[in-house]
Amino acid sequence: MQRRNTQQRRLIYDILSRTDSHPTADWIYERVKRYIPNISLGTVYRNLKVLKDEGLILEISDGKQSRYDARIDDHYHFRCDVCGNVYDIEYDIIEINPKVDQLRRSCGFKVSRFNIEFYGICRSCARGEESEKNN
Repeated sequence: MQRRNTQQRRLIYDILSRTDSHPTADWIYERVKRYIPNISLGTVYRNLKVLKDEGLILEISDGKQSRYDARIDDHYHFRCDVCGNVYDIEYDIIEINPKVDQLRRSCGFKVSRFNIEFYGICRSCARGEESEKNN
């Protein structure tokens, strides 16, 4: 059964696809409200789930909070431990294919997809820590 492509869902996807900040549902809700003032946060969550289930967006969760990404091509993510922001890391920066081949040879696994997320301190927060040390 195919779902209707509602005005709310189109707007949520449009807002999400115009940012690379990997926003939370609350962030998306605040922007959608500018166009549809009577929309509920629950409607935003339901539509994000539909978009995710249809493979149109990614949900990036750390177990406490979910962030969303309209970029579904092959890429990795970096999550800052200080500010919580999520950044894209281009697929070609890190050579993963030899590791996938090694899994196949060593374990007999046939890898169809994978998700890699890095954690640490982003450039902006690292500069802030550095300036605190110098004071």
